[in-house]
Amino acid sequence: MPGLDRAQILPEPALPQAEDLLAEGQRLARTVTVGPCPFLTACDVSSESAYKRRQAAGKKIMFHAQFGYRSLAKSRRAYAEIYERVTAAGYRVDRYGICLDWSMGYPAARRADMPRGTGLILGGPEDFVALTRSAPVSPHFGDFVIGTPAAVENTAAALAAGATSIGNLGQYFTFRMPGWDDDVGTTAEAVKALALCAAQPVEIMVHSNLDDGFAALFCDLACGIGAVLIERYIVEELVGGHVSHCYGHTFSEPLTRLAFQRALARVTETPGSMVYGNTTIFGSGEVENYANLASYLLVDIVAQQDRPTGHGLNPVPVTEAMRIPEIDEIVDAHLFANRLAQRAEGFEALFDLEAAERVAGRLVEGGRRFKERVLSGLAEAGIDTTSPFELLLALRRIGARRLEELFGPGEPRQDALRKRAPVVRATTVAALEAQGEGIAAFLSQPEREAVRRAGFTACVTCTDVHEYGKILLEAVLGRLGLEVIDAGVSADPDAVAGRAGAAGADLIAVSTYNGVALLYLQTLRREMDRRDLDVPIFIGGKLNQIPEGSSSSLPVDVTGQIWALGAVVCHRVEDMLEELLKMAQERVP
Repeated sequence: MPGLDRAQILPEPALPQAEDLLAEGQRLARTVTVGPCPFLTACDVSSESAYKRRQAAGKKIMFHAQFGYRSLAKSRRAYAEIYERVTAAGYRVDRYGICLDWSMGYPAARRADMPRGTGLILGGPEDFVALTRSAPVSPHFGDFVIGTPAAVENTAAALAAGATSIGNLGQYFTFRMPGWDDDVGTTAEAVKALALCAAQPVEIMVHSNLDDGFAALFCDLACGIGAVLIERYIVEELVGGHVSHCYGHTFSEPLTRLAFQRALARVTETPGSMVYGNTTIFGSGEVENYANLASYLLVDIVAQQDRPTGHGLNPVPVTEAMRIPEIDEIVDAHLFANRLAQRAEGFEALFDLEAAERVAGRLVEGGRRFKERVLSGLAEAGIDTTSPFELLLALRRIGARRLEELFGPGEPRQDALRKRAPVVRATTVAALEAQGEGIAAFLSQPEREAVRRAGFTACVTCTDVHEYGKILLEAVLGRLGLEVIDAGVSADPDAVAGRAGAAGADLIAVSTYNGVALLYLQTLRREMDRRDLDVPIFIGGKLNQIPEGSSSSLPVDVTGQIWALGAVVCHRVEDMLEELLKMAQERVP
């Protein structure tokens, strides 16, 4: 397998120097410090990590609520009301994850003209402060801060508002802001923001959601622990800060969910940020989703009862898969979770915790091997692995798939997905591959053969950073014999149209999630018209958008407008297969 070469990874003749970036962040820390907020005052702590250590020492389970409505007023009301109602019931919510809109990742001076999603948009530092002063709950600015072009200004605003848990480093590796191609500038801002956090007189947790980063794209779960170790090396050894990890979105198998918590405890010292809800198992039935909620929460509760790691547990509202949950639904999920924690006392005696320990041991050993192989391989390629700037940028440009193929800890095996036998098989990508086979079987064997004979080329993309829909599409179409052209993640419409035209694509398939469906399709249509490209567009996912000028913070369904633009709306992948079959029968009667 060909190796890596610096000239291909970092071809720029001159790059920013890490020492200068670190010094700039440290200078900024002289004037930007952690401001007061009700949480720090009420709990009499200097930081959230100090609070976490105190709670963990007493084996007290902590809970994390996630919200962020477009309206600041509604978000402030949620900040106060969730706390008040959960407290009145005799329970506790310890921390809030603030869902900033993805447009917050752009520098403030450029934000007005950039595409927006459905999350919270804060106008300035004063809005950060107004939000965090709404209740004595720890503010966690986890998304679209560190790792974006606006890393420094958003980190400074979060610190001033009393936040001592700031992320999301995981997003740096995989998220691309639409219309923003300056990864050198983004990396420089990230390094300065990391230095700003590290230079604070109190401990700041640099949050990294592993499921937003490389870990969710690895086929070997041991590579996920390897990613933790690499991030620790960058943040703690090279920058001097503290990194805190989150996982959980994609962990549906109980044993590996528990084992991953155990493995994290072995390789990290900073308290964990949160264990996120297993969102991949949620469906369209609210009642059924309570069973899904309990299934992962019970594992997380037992894990924290037996070995506290400081993670807050996240009860996902049962409506999460259908729409943005309302305040009442978030409260209900927390009442359920707190009561479940009470009822779960003694359940650890029913678990084979030693089985989880054995898996954790394999994860840690494989993770350490992956870290050493990655750092050695990059050094051999000419990357300065003592420079946080060069190391971050190189990792981002190489990507998860290539890193696992080259440096994965498993033994080489040609029939494996990444050409390596996994130390511990990750369930996410494997589950998508299996799901793809099942969906392809929606067509009969003669129908599948008809689609195969048609020889279609499909250009596949997603509008934002949520890649699972795209991976599933690629798995299905590949099994039907289509040539799949990868147009990228968070791909701009002009790039998609150009890629489709250059490849002679017969169709474009778009997966969308973050409330930009209509605007994206309108722009894609214009770009296709400009190139005289006339091929069908298939689009599926969350087909919603907040109307311009709307007083509501909630998106509305735009399916009708999308149909009117001539795109094929696919509520299920099977809807696309039916249309593909018709196209095939027209091409090859």
